[in-house]
Amino acid sequence: MANYSAEPSSSLTFTSSSHIPNASKTHNNPSSSSGCEPVPSLEVISLTKLSSNLEQLLLVDSSSDYSDAVIIVEGKSVGVYRCILASRSSFFGELFKRANGSSEKEGKPTYCMSDLLPYGNVLYEAFLVFLSYVYTGKLKPFPMEVSTCVHSVCAHDACGPAINFAVELMYASSVFQMPDLVSILQRRLINFVGKALADDVIPILLVGFHCKLSQLIDQCIERVARSDLDSISLEKELPDEIVEKIKIIRHNSQQDCDPNIAAVDPLREKRIRRIHKALDSDDVELVKLLLSESDITLDEANALHYAAAYCDPKVVTEVIGLGLVDVNLRNSRGYTVLHIAVMRKEPSIIVLLLTKGARVSELTLDGESAVSICRRLTRAKDYHSKTERGEEANKDRICIDVLEREMQRNPMAADASISSQIMPDDLHMQLLNLENRVIALIYEENEEQIFLDQSVIYRKEIYIFIQVNF
Repeated sequence: MANYSAEPSSSLTFTSSSHIPNASKTHNNPSSSSGCEPVPSLEVISLTKLSSNLEQLLLVDSSSDYSDAVIIVEGKSVGVYRCILASRSSFFGELFKRANGSSEKEGKPTYCMSDLLPYGNVLYEAFLVFLSYVYTGKLKPFPMEVSTCVHSVCAHDACGPAINFAVELMYASSVFQMPDLVSILQRRLINFVGKALADDVIPILLVGFHCKLSQLIDQCIERVARSDLDSISLEKELPDEIVEKIKIIRHNSQQDCDPNIAAVDPLREKRIRRIHKALDSDDVELVKLLLSESDITLDEANALHYAAAYCDPKVVTEVIGLGLVDVNLRNSRGYTVLHIAVMRKEPSIIVLLLTKGARVSELTLDGESAVSICRRLTRAKDYHSKTERGEEANKDRICIDVLEREMQRNPMAADASISSQIMPDDLHMQLLNLENRVIALIYEENEEQIFLDQSVIYRKEIYIFIQVNF
């Protein structure tokens, strides 16, 4: 049992019946040897009831809210009980000692989640599950709406939303110093590593690195080293020391397989990286200069793939405008530019690629289409949520709807002889109809005409993309 004087325990400990006086009487009871379930001790029953009572603190309404502090998560106020948090977490104990909050809300000290986290991200639902564990000592099942995707055949055992929710919970558990919950989540994340796609291992590796979880880091490094993730993507997304370890493992593995394997041309790699750095700087003129000074082409550098993954949408427009790229080119992993764009879930880039002839039915080497990739990465909550007044249009839903509409409009788009050249006016009308339908569903009971500011702005952005290119 944890030493309470040294550090607050991070879980409730149920005392076994063998430590309770007269426990032997239970074993002498004939019913206990007849295959019946053992009768719980009074202490276990009492602790279970205490856990359930404390869980009710998360369910109280505003009229019976006795919380004495507030934490703002995703713009939502979460009432917390400082005495419980301080007794269970040394992080909160120190926090409440040295500060009264960044502001006051209804006379209560108020803290912002983003100010409490030195790294990572914790969203509203993950924080509620974390609080539930703090109060009760029991880990609740993950909420389905934020831990499952909208892919029709996904088992949700290692999809993007399932992994991201566990990662959020790990950040909360590590930063807020709940070691028992960290151990539970580390086992779950290690289980994900063996099942997840290589791209989805990256956030697991990052949380392991930030939270200093050596076992999780080792598992992720081995998994990534065996994958087909390219060095440029790894360097863009992972810390240098992690990338070095991956490169060493890959180098040793290649030497073991074939000692005479050809080395990568360092000059060629250097030129490709210069093109990528120019794209990072939004300097397409510099890209043109670099192309004129070397024999590297934009397609050889996978420049459009890179821009679709990491650059501003206007850079993607300018790169395509050079007329030197194939929008349906596959990279070394078999991904088209559209596959990369849907991983980013930026509607304006997806629309631009479709207008330029990107084929929506192209499949990855493992048989995934752009639509299925997008669905596998989209939380059920985001897909089914309704846009409230003044809020930005739901990009997750728009990405999927635009891709599915194009698939229905041209199911033979995968055939190179039937290129999917969408007429700009037709596409523009489809997007307007899509957003207007969403708005109508939200406000179907309201007879007056309603214009959402963010929705109008978003439609203008799409229209600008179309006007620039046609």
